Amino acid sequence: MRIRQITLREVAMKLIAPFEISSGVSYERRILLVEADVDGVIGWAECVAGEHPNYSPETVETAWHVLRDHLWPLMQGKEFGAASDVFAMLEPVRGHNMAKGGLEAAIWDAEAKLKGIPLWKLLGGTREETASGVSIGIKDTLDELVATVKNELAAGYQRIKIKIKPGKDIEPVRRLRQDFPKIKLMVDANSAYRLEDWPLLKQLDAYYLMMVEQPLGWEDIYSHAELQKKLSTPICLDECIHTFEQARAAIALGACKIINMKLGRVGGYTSARKIHELCQQNSIPVWCGGMLESGIGRAHNIALSSLPNFTLPGDVSASRRYWTEDIIEPEVLVSPQGIIRMPDGPGIGFKPRPDRIDKLATRTEVLS
Repeated sequence: MRIRQITLREVAMKLIAPFEISSGVSYERRILLVEADVDGVIGWAECVAGEHPNYSPETVETAWHVLRDHLWPLMQGKEFGAASDVFAMLEPVRGHNMAKGGLEAAIWDAEAKLKGIPLWKLLGGTREETASGVSIGIKDTLDELVATVKNELAAGYQRIKIKIKPGKDIEPVRRLRQDFPKIKLMVDANSAYRLEDWPLLKQLDAYYLMMVEQPLGWEDIYSHAELQKKLSTPICLDECIHTFEQARAAIALGACKIINMKLGRVGGYTSARKIHELCQQNSIPVWCGGMLESGIGRAHNIALSSLPNFTLPGDVSASRRYWTEDIIEPEVLVSPQGIIRMPDGPGIGFKPRPDRIDKLATRTEVLS
């Protein structure tokens, strides 16, 4: 296999509603799409780096630079046997997992299309459907939060995740447990707390949550291990896990009982599959997190969720939950039972819409 060229595109997509987490509010997304021509077949993926370095050090700007000036030169003119070889070929560049993940995922899509099979089957997936949960941003009032949860449950979503931050944590959880005593409920802090806040976080144990996601520092595995000793609620790590080695350390230290898997955060499918296998061997369930992706990134999340240890509902929800109009066809749909079926078509199983992408594109660069 050889990549003939890659095309980078940035598209601007406005969210249907603002999405607030502990570190800021998103109103629209600058989305970096990667198109790879592999032996004449086109693969698509999305680099999930954000507008600001508040979730990850990477941004759309850094990813564009690294893809163009560092990753493409490592791949240009090189032959390789399979998409699974690409992760090792990119190792000379340290970090920049989201840039790497965007390029690698596009090559996986192309390989699956070359072989005429769905990407999820090429990955070794066994699940023909995945349970869908939903992530709800921080709301101004408890009544607004309750109304949002009610709407999402009516739409069929199997699990509710709410974002929390200091001052908006215990009361929202208490209210939701009062109004919805039996739902699958979890919270996500996006690193908003410190270890000395453990007495406050300990109060969450009273509300039988599925997990508390990434309460402490984004690189602080040790403090999460100390916190997990104090909580009966399982800790789920997200931002802390960028590599297989970090996952191995977190599991060995007892820093978490669950891991949120994000394709871009760990650098693509090869790394994700290795971490998935490690978690499976250690009875650590995983689930697929979301990064406010367009339909192209969402399609890759669906494929990833087919792996056998994705046993918890993920943040892979319907296109229309975020966008008035997506950039793929068909758009991602969630059944009334909160299920997304694996697609039957080759590759990601959803077709990018060139007309829509071109309309939304703010810049394009072809590398050959």
